[in-house]
Amino acid sequence: MSIISEKVSSSPKGTAAKPVTEEISGSEIVMRALLAEGTDTIFGYPGGAIMPIYDALYDHHDTLNHILVRHEQGAIHAAQGFARVSGRVGVVFATSGPGATNLVTGLADAQIDSTPLVCITGQVFAHLLGTDAFQETDVINITTPVTKWNYQVTDASEIAETLAKAFYIAKSGRPGPVVVDITKNAQLQKVPFSGYTPCNHIRSYRPKPIVRNEFVQQAADLINKAERPFVIFGQGVILGKAEKEFQKFIEKGGLPAAWTIMGMSAIATDHPLAVGMLGMHGNYGPNLLTNECDVLIAIGMRFDDRVTGRLDKYAKQAKVIHLDIDPAEIDKNVKTTVPVWGDCKETLPLLTSMIEQKVYPQWLQKFKDCQQKEEDKVIKEELNPSTDILTMGEVINTLNELTKGDAVIVTDVGQHQMVACRYAAMNQSKSNITSGGLGTMGFALPAAIGAKFGAPDRTVVAIIGDGGIQMTIQELGTIMQFKPDVKILILNNKFLGMVRQWQQLFHEKRYSFVNIESPDFVQVAKGYYIDGQSISKREDLKNALKTMLDHKGSYLLEVMVGKENNVFPMVPQGRGVSDIVLSKEEI
Repeated sequence: MSIISEKVSSSPKGTAAKPVTEEISGSEIVMRALLAEGTDTIFGYPGGAIMPIYDALYDHHDTLNHILVRHEQGAIHAAQGFARVSGRVGVVFATSGPGATNLVTGLADAQIDSTPLVCITGQVFAHLLGTDAFQETDVINITTPVTKWNYQVTDASEIAETLAKAFYIAKSGRPGPVVVDITKNAQLQKVPFSGYTPCNHIRSYRPKPIVRNEFVQQAADLINKAERPFVIFGQGVILGKAEKEFQKFIEKGGLPAAWTIMGMSAIATDHPLAVGMLGMHGNYGPNLLTNECDVLIAIGMRFDDRVTGRLDKYAKQAKVIHLDIDPAEIDKNVKTTVPVWGDCKETLPLLTSMIEQKVYPQWLQKFKDCQQKEEDKVIKEELNPSTDILTMGEVINTLNELTKGDAVIVTDVGQHQMVACRYAAMNQSKSNITSGGLGTMGFALPAAIGAKFGAPDRTVVAIIGDGGIQMTIQELGTIMQFKPDVKILILNNKFLGMVRQWQQLFHEKRYSFVNIESPDFVQVAKGYYIDGQSISKREDLKNALKTMLDHKGSYLLEVMVGKENNVFPMVPQGRGVSDIVLSKEEI
């Protein structure tokens, strides 16, 4: 059967074949639409209001792989991981009421991190809407603030066009999540259907702003005159599939470049012009020298507060060039000298053609000097500690030795996330999958499952804290049933570590409800038929990591690390980026 879902009539030779109209259910139209959009993997959980769609899925299980999660939040995080690592649209099924509301956290996460998703939710019969029927919730109004677009379908004749719009909106321009809520009567209703037409235009919706060459030229003029130019880049480079264009740009201009957490892996972390990570726990040089550059070139990033610190102390000396596909981000937080609207896949080559070939040895040396200071005061002790207590940094560093920077690293939220983003080596794009803007604990385990389905030929390592793992630990059941090869690395410090660090530094060490007791994670994993082990000694670390990576199938490794180790450098909240500190004594 054609994925376009048309039956073609026989016709005389030389005449165009016409699609034959057939009468099928709304649920079958959903299947035809998904196949036409190239969908092959769905993450979901069935229920009463979406049962007709699942009934239609029964006839398509050979072409549509459905992953039954253990909680709808697991479904949407898995779809995020799938989308982020593959560059495709993640697809989710959930039923009405609690099924749909369990998606809300993931929708908010996907919205702020620009992840393309199409979430199809079942809804009660149309005639019951507004009656507080069993498992009825107002999904449209609930999800409006956390979606790029949403729509409720009450008639099967609307399904094909609505899903075509949904996929187009989710993946075009600045990507984002879309919800299509389909009432049960629309799923069951039979209507004439003559084929699915993908959408490539919606009136009044302009996903890509028109590139204005005069602004590109103004940006090039500023760069060519700069003495201390500095590039900061975000996930927009990855979403725009502009990694090669970006690399050519910085190499021609000799431009030092630092990434946001979401931009990490757009270029190799060991690239000669890569100077590290921005942000609250980023590298010393990129933060400090933001306030010394004369031209700041922001590409595909949104000047999040974790990157800027206090806005009234952020890069006031610099002329700011901002390249972004979303005009709403221009001047939202930081006043721009030259805005360059457009897809960076298009704007970067234009800008590269206009800038001069240059090098800035003295300016680059300042970044190297800052890096050396960070090495001496933070990194050496973190990666080669003088005590017998394992650190998170040395675990990540040892992992780098074994993966050679080729693994997909999926992190949860907390100290382990910051440490992994600081020290993980990455050689190829779409290697860093994390919850950036929302900071969702529980993200990593399901996202790693989705990432493995999105990149089956790559090693996927989920790095999780002892707090975050317990928020979605039930997804070990998904691994048990569908057997994705996910390596689960728990860095256990017996604390909610990031909150504890703040309580230590800013609340006089008043540890209020951050001590967390955990089960025997290895025994829990074994209950799901997943092998694993727990270690606490340095001499066991490398072999344990190698065992995890070499094991056929999923594996859980728990590493006991220092209870009160802190992540530095740090920009204390309420301060500017140049106030970055290297130790607690400097706070």
